Amino acid sequence: MGIFHTVLYQPIFNLLVFLYGFIPGEEIGFAIIALTILIKLLLWPLMSKSLKSQKALQNIQPKVEELKEKYSDDRERLAKEMMELYQREKVNPLSSCLPVIVQLPILIALYRVLLNGFGTETLTQLYTFVPNPEFINYVFLGAIDLSVPSIYLAVLAGYFQFMQTRMLMSRRPPKQVRGKKGAKDEGMLASMNKSMMYFMPAITVVIGASLPAGLTVYWVTVNIVSILQQQFVFSKIKKDKVEVVVAE
Repeated sequence: MGIFHTVLYQPIFNLLVFLYGFIPGEEIGFAIIALTILIKLLLWPLMSKSLKSQKALQNIQPKVEELKEKYSDDRERLAKEMMELYQREKVNPLSSCLPVIVQLPILIALYRVLLNGFGTETLTQLYTFVPNPEFINYVFLGAIDLSVPSIYLAVLAGYFQFMQTRMLMSRRPPKQVRGKKGAKDEGMLASMNKSMMYFMPAITVVIGASLPAGLTVYWVTVNIVSILQQQFVFSKIKKDKVEVVVAE
């Protein structure tokens, strides 16, 4: 067996089966939700750091615009000044990509778990300390079969994807720099982000409607927890900023 199977697939499979037997009701949907929350809690420090970095990037936009206007004819000097600005403000423009990269293998592993199912052969991969349920109930809330695609859950995933993306959408450049040469790129970026705000949810619905509904439950839960986390982190940033102003 490969490293991916041993390090990701098998642990996620075993944890999912364990949660299935541990949570009252014996529904795989509740086990998927619990697994998702555990994963998000595990990645909490990484996500929080990423969100703070994204917020900081928005806050330093006026300074970025000034640099772009000042060094519009000198790309090499602009790149150097931008790097120095990021270092001074302790901002990493690439940090927002890391959580996505980390979550992708987990999503693939869960997809493989749900695709392979929980038949007699797959249940032989259980660790010795995980009880064998012998039968897995795929029906969620007594109505949705999580072993097949569900358009309803796909639409729900798209909706929460839209809500999450809207919270992170880059704003247009400030009025004082809007229209200047250095702000054109940022205005274009904001416009692209706005397009992505509608494009990504649509893609989520299309893909979600073709995957096992169990995976869509995972994605719905990821988006809901992410929205709550973003609200918490952004509120804390705002509170800390107010406390600093009061202290001064």
